[in-house]
Amino acid sequence: MLQTSLLGLTLTELEKVVEKLDMPRFTAKQIASWLYDKKVLSIDAMTNLSLKHREKLKEVYVVGASAPVNEMRSSDGTVKYLYQVGDKQYVEAVYIPDKDRATLCVSSQVGCKMNCKFCMTGKQGFSINLTASQILNQINCLPECDQLSNIVMMGMGEPLDNLDEVLKALEIMTASYGYRWSPKRVTLSTVGLRKGLRRFIEESDCHLAISIHNPFPSQRRELMPAEKAFSITEIVDVLREYDFSKQRRLSFEYIVFKGVNDSLVYAKELIKLLKGLECRINLIRFHSIPDVDLEGAEMAKMVEFRDYLTSHGLFATIRSSRGEDIFAACGMLSTEKQKQENVN
Repeated sequence: MLQTSLLGLTLTELEKVVEKLDMPRFTAKQIASWLYDKKVLSIDAMTNLSLKHREKLKEVYVVGASAPVNEMRSSDGTVKYLYQVGDKQYVEAVYIPDKDRATLCVSSQVGCKMNCKFCMTGKQGFSINLTASQILNQINCLPECDQLSNIVMMGMGEPLDNLDEVLKALEIMTASYGYRWSPKRVTLSTVGLRKGLRRFIEESDCHLAISIHNPFPSQRRELMPAEKAFSITEIVDVLREYDFSKQRRLSFEYIVFKGVNDSLVYAKELIKLLKGLECRINLIRFHSIPDVDLEGAEMAKMVEFRDYLTSHGLFATIRSSRGEDIFAACGMLSTEKQKQENVN
């Protein structure tokens, strides 16, 4: 019989599990503590549950935790981990230590439907949505899990295209029965899908990052086909309906491509587009990927771009480039692994 994973179940769902198995209601909190606080790998390790109750659980459930199957380590300390999530299906999580911070970039899908020109994951096409269990497993079984300070949903896939499972995972990350992280430690990155944007803003307190990359809709469409369905101007109109002036942070991700979007014409249009919106811009160095005719802008250009934005009231930073020697941009390692599987 196929067993169900306990990892990824909310407290409400765990209460239904114990009720169905005729176990005391309080055991749901005990199970949650074993899963999300102690991070056990087996039901047998839940020693404050009676042997009878553990045996009942084992008939139907497993913890559902599984270690990475491969890793690549960068000279700068960045580590890319590969997790198996199904038959010949793999996702990546990237661990990025930086002084007093340690960030994990987490995936939400195998492949992606968005097909952004600059993204290796999009070249895979779409395979499956990850379950909340598979999303949390990237954190739960990370060797450096106890060192994490931040989570970014910026890995493989479009989080708003798998919103039910992503919201469940975010609840567990931030709940008192779960990992107990402040929502300020978690950021979701999206191209901006109409069907999920409002719901995420209204149902989660986590930070929001919008992948913009070009302020001109016609040019953004060439980089990001999702622009056709929900334009950046419409996205900004929706964002203006919400208050980002308090604890929740709104940012825009902007990969700077040489000769494509690195001139001050684009900086001026960003200022015009985002005028009056409480937000920041993260300028990102481009990691080259195979068969894509895009190059990263020179650092001098990025500095000029940043300084222009900042001097005109739009706070901008240049994100440090990490893990370039291990192709830390998402999709590279999983694509190679799936090619090997298909050959075998």
